[in-house]
Amino acid sequence: MRATATFTVQAFAPTGLTPEPAVPTGLPVSVATMEKHFEGAAAGRSATLFTSAFDHETGVGTYVAMESFEGSLDGREGAFNFVHSATTSGSDRTAEFFHIVPSSGTGDLAGISGAGGMAVDADGTHRIWFDYQLDRQRPTRTEKG
Repeated sequence: MRATATFTVQAFAPTGLTPEPAVPTGLPVSVATMEKHFEGAAAGRSATLFTSAFDHETGVGTYVAMESFEGSLDGREGAFNFVHSATTSGSDRTAEFFHIVPSSGTGDLAGISGAGGMAVDADGTHRIWFDYQLDRQRPTRTEKG
């Protein structure tokens, strides 16, 4: 199944956390938290831990993000984690990775697995899609009693 949506970043907060030991490189490594809101077949919000080696002025670098999503996919309510990363030279996205974390689903999304992707349109609209499956053979905690 595929659920698509647009999203907006509601908050982006650098944490001040830096790697130890400090290793000087051509791009600074940083950690931030983000909150995103999703509209469409994937509707809800997420909390994100965002790690990057990135030059904000040129848009060159790589990021790795771990997100905790809560809301619905195609009307199924629950929560799950997903991880994604990409590299950019300032105007593109390469080396993309996107994966739903196994065993992270709750509620109607228990047993979720799959992948997905993100894109940014020329007008700045952020798009996301989840290509997912639901393994309903394993009961959730509430179904176990």
